[in-house]
Amino acid sequence: MPRHAFPPQNVKKPTESRHFFCPKSSFPHRLEDSPCPPSSSIYGHITHNSLTPISVARLSPAGATAMSSFRVVVFLLLLAVASAHDYHDALRKSILFFEGQRSGKLPPDQRVKWRRDSALRDGSTVGRDLTGGYYDAGDNIKFGFPMAFTTTLLSWSIIDFGRTMGPELKNAVKAVRWATDYLLKVTVDPGVVYVQVGDAFSDHNCWERPEDMDTLRTVYKIDRDHPGSDVAGETAAALAAASIVFRSRDPSYSALLLNRAVRVFEFADTHRGAYSSSLHAAVCPFYCDVNGYQDELLWGAAWLHKASRRRVYREYIIKNEVVLHAGDTINEFGWDNKHAGINVLISKEVLMGRADYFENFKQNADGFICSLLPGISHSQVQYSPGGLIFKAGGSNMQHVTSLSFLLVAYSNYLSHSNKAVPCGSHSASPALLRQLAKRQVDYILGDNPLRMSYMVGYGERYPQRIHHRGSSLPSVKAHPARIHCKEGSLYFLTPNPNPNRLVGAVVGGPNVTDAFPDSRPYFQESEPTTYINAPLVGLLSYFSAHS
Repeated sequence: MPRHAFPPQNVKKPTESRHFFCPKSSFPHRLEDSPCPPSSSIYGHITHNSLTPISVARLSPAGATAMSSFRVVVFLLLLAVASAHDYHDALRKSILFFEGQRSGKLPPDQRVKWRRDSALRDGSTVGRDLTGGYYDAGDNIKFGFPMAFTTTLLSWSIIDFGRTMGPELKNAVKAVRWATDYLLKVTVDPGVVYVQVGDAFSDHNCWERPEDMDTLRTVYKIDRDHPGSDVAGETAAALAAASIVFRSRDPSYSALLLNRAVRVFEFADTHRGAYSSSLHAAVCPFYCDVNGYQDELLWGAAWLHKASRRRVYREYIIKNEVVLHAGDTINEFGWDNKHAGINVLISKEVLMGRADYFENFKQNADGFICSLLPGISHSQVQYSPGGLIFKAGGSNMQHVTSLSFLLVAYSNYLSHSNKAVPCGSHSASPALLRQLAKRQVDYILGDNPLRMSYMVGYGERYPQRIHHRGSSLPSVKAHPARIHCKEGSLYFLTPNPNPNRLVGAVVGGPNVTDAFPDSRPYFQESEPTTYINAPLVGLLSYFSAHS
């Protein structure tokens, strides 16, 4: 996730703008990184901020399985709050968010009216039209790596859950196309991918509207001499996944996307290397690939196999399963680490009885599921006292939505094959996976210790001071005069709510104690990102029809 460098180091974070929300119940001690004491929990014993299952006596295998399933179900029921959520309304808003993140010339049907055209000269310094695409978060940079991942997950959401989106399906497809039109521009030259537009250090030294940008719009690229198999592999995956979305809607566009995906993947595989090595000064510490590029090559091949059904990609996956470390870090999934996603995606074919040669991927996927479940096997994922999946590092909601998406996707694959997940002597049913994912979604929407929604515009109480330039500064309509770089500091530092609601934006979320600072300087908690929302679109679509 981006580490934004605003305000500059000589500007102190204002104490008057720190609006902390803390759970009511607490222990008498405090965590160093939290303004609030950690909450007590009725859901089990909290040890190092993780949920430890209540011990049970040794039972027969059948009895142990039943008791383990019982423990997990009780855990989930205890977490449940009697709230009826309007998942379709949340779905509509989660898709609308992407219109607030658009860069370039906005279309006539733009629904987020406080936004205007921006960055209309992107790419001019290299003689290319690189306008369009999305700003990834609360800044004005176009980072290719997370944008491609966002596109892949939006496409996967439509592929698996589009049939339950109703009238919002057309808006979800538009959101994908806004991204793919840009990805086609950045891959127009063979052997080159333009992976970033904008100097992050220049941008993060200012607080200004995208419509007013006067920061450096430097263009960064990877090529044969400066490889970036990670970002190129993800771009190939995004193009391939999107080709499935448009297969029946626009066959010629779908073919263009697939052919471009093939070419970009060949470039990624032939010229191997990490883009954070080739472009370290530009992309680090913002979107450094700390996990290596190998997973993106498998990820790209997996989506090309799904989109094209070409034997060459099946053979590539089988041949490179061990070489590219398919079984590593199986409980991670996000813009940097694709391992869990690879295993779940490929496992569908195994569960459908079409690809026994991919059996190892299913075993990895099963291991991933077991690593998430509290009270069963040995969970490798922390949960907050309020029941939220938590991983260290900031912008935690990206993990919540991505991992929950995989839970629901895999539960559907299991249901269609009448299977469950074996976790040692226990098992986890598809219904259990969906229940855990639903609990995470409900937490986001307001079923949490603070009783607040983490989606802007949903529910009666939600974040008001999100770390987002366009949202926090007056709109062009309200303030036609340019707001220069440092003039935005006044708006960044004010304790007042943002003047423009970025409806549908899901922020980074609370810390491990379920406390949340509704304050712009706390960007790890208060900043929204496109890759938080992309998998959430699929989740909300599913639960809008199955709740």
